[in-house]
This record gives sequence, structure tokens and C-alpha cells, in this order.
Amino acid sequence: MPQIPIGTNDRVSFRIASDEKLLLMRAAALQHTNLTDFVIRNVISVAQKVIDDNERLALSEKDSLRVLDLLDHPPAPNEKLLAAAFALPNRT
Repeated sequence: MPQIPIGTNDRVSFRIASDEKLLLMRAAALQHTNLTDFVIRNVISVAQKVIDDNERLALSEKDSLRVLDLLDHPPAPNEKLLAAAFALPNRT
């Protein structure tokens, strides 16, 4: 479940096994950076990929052409759609 940041707390703390921390520290040292910069640089790109994978839909060329065709030539509304439209409150 997503967590909402409170206030302007710019710190993040979490527990990590000592062997995992040593691994991260070693990798950071090999890239001549500190642990914080190493983790942020690598975690941000992964986080962006997770968001993109969950918020974007990739269509095949065939599906893209089908969507464009439906936008240009929408089907006539069926009975359920008409009933739902007429059931909406009047917004005048």
C-alpha cells in the first residue's frame, strides 16, 4: 500500500542486513560515491520503471490502429450505455 509522506520529512530510514549494507557500500566505493548517492541513483531509476510499467499501456501496431479507427468511427451506443447516460443526474 502506498505511503503518504508527512510534512517535509526528507529522511528515509530502513533496516538492512549487515551483509547487504556491506555489499551496497562496496558497490558505492567502486563507483567512487557515497552510500546515499549510490542508493538514490539506483533506486530512483527502478522506481520510475515500476511506475511506468504500471501506468502505461503498450499497444501493438494492430491494436494502435484499432484504437485510432474506433476514435474516428465510434460504434453506436448500446442499450446499457444509453440507459446509464439517461440515469445520470441533470447537470444544467
